[in-house]
Amino acid sequence: MLMRKKKASPQTLRIRFDFQVPAADIEESRLEALVRGICAQFKVCSATVDIRIVDDAGIIDVHRAFLGQDRTTDVISFDLSDEFEPERIFELAANVQMAGRQAARRGHSNEAELALYITHGLLHNLGFDDADLAQARAMHEMEDSILQRHGYGIVYHRDNRSLKRIKKNPTKQQ
Repeated sequence: MLMRKKKASPQTLRIRFDFQVPAADIEESRLEALVRGICAQFKVCSATVDIRIVDDAGIIDVHRAFLGQDRTTDVISFDLSDEFEPERIFELAANVQMAGRQAARRGHSNEAELALYITHGLLHNLGFDDADLAQARAMHEMEDSILQRHGYGIVYHRDNRSLKRIKKNPTKQQ
């Protein structure tokens, strides 16, 4: 008698972008490939990843509503997963307006900077932290490795901005 293998439960990766502001120079398909690649690298097979692309005002609204801070930032991410369910649920808000400013200052594309923000947020959801110098170094090396693999090049360590900021204020979350 032949034994039948049980069918694996369908594993899906749903990635949704919500562009709440215009972002003409951003190629959504490349960002989706980046998110898929990160999920594959960390063996996240069943997930919903919702990414809102906002401006300074939009990120301030999220920052105020969920973290009680009335200031702009680059990305805010939430892991809304239920520990009893196999599917992961990630929500991110990424600031395209800040990405434009930082990209111009650092000499790379807006999309590369936005890709950094999305990568950073996802890595937080996957257990990475940047609360101290050693953690920040490891996290930002991982970001650059991922971004290089996806064709964006070295984005974060281009000017060692993280390490300078952490040395000045070691308790600040980014």
